[in-house]
Amino acid sequence: MLGILGKKIGMTRIYNDKGEVIPVTVIEAGPCPVVQIKTEKKEGYNAIRLGYDARKPKHTNKPLAGLFQKNNITPCRILREFRTDGGEVNYKVGDQVTVDIFKEGEFVDIRGKSKGRGFAGSIKRNKFSRGPMSHGSCYHRRTGAQGASAYPSRVFKNMPSPGHYGNTQVCIQNLSIIKIDKEKNLLLVEGGIPGANNGYLMITKAVKSNK
Repeated sequence: MLGILGKKIGMTRIYNDKGEVIPVTVIEAGPCPVVQIKTEKKEGYNAIRLGYDARKPKHTNKPLAGLFQKNNITPCRILREFRTDGGEVNYKVGDQVTVDIFKEGEFVDIRGKSKGRGFAGSIKRNKFSRGPMSHGSCYHRRTGAQGASAYPSRVFKNMPSPGHYGNTQVCIQNLSIIKIDKEKNLLLVEGGIPGANNGYLMITKAVKSNK
């Protein structure tokens, strides 16, 4: 399904025709040049490869620099693939994908990297409840018992425990597009999306929307 790449600008709010406040996230989406079109005959699957955020050629490795130079495209910082059906691609290499592929009121899925929060304890990372805070408790924000005593005498893998929190790929589904500004390449999407400001995003049409 064809999508677009973008960057999170920040959050604000707008008013609808009824005067209701709608919290929205502003996304700068595209324009994204078509860098490569992959076909099932050659690569084994159908996909379209988009680029976003131009960068200097000297900061691009040689294989990618050759690909950009061959197609006469300005080197891009971000490259992502979007799987497509065989007859779905109406673009050719060098074309620009813009916010025109979306419509106001349409639902989209947005993928991004969540904020990294470093090393966190069980309460913050796993939503554990704390123990008594009174004097002598000796159990305030600890994890608690995790393994059995006799058998199997070990802690199972993937048990909730303190560790690195955040900085993972997150997908938020069924977000409504409130407004599109084609001149400034902006999407205003209802609600919050993953990541910090200026974080890169993948925006695709919703696959589970039943609204």
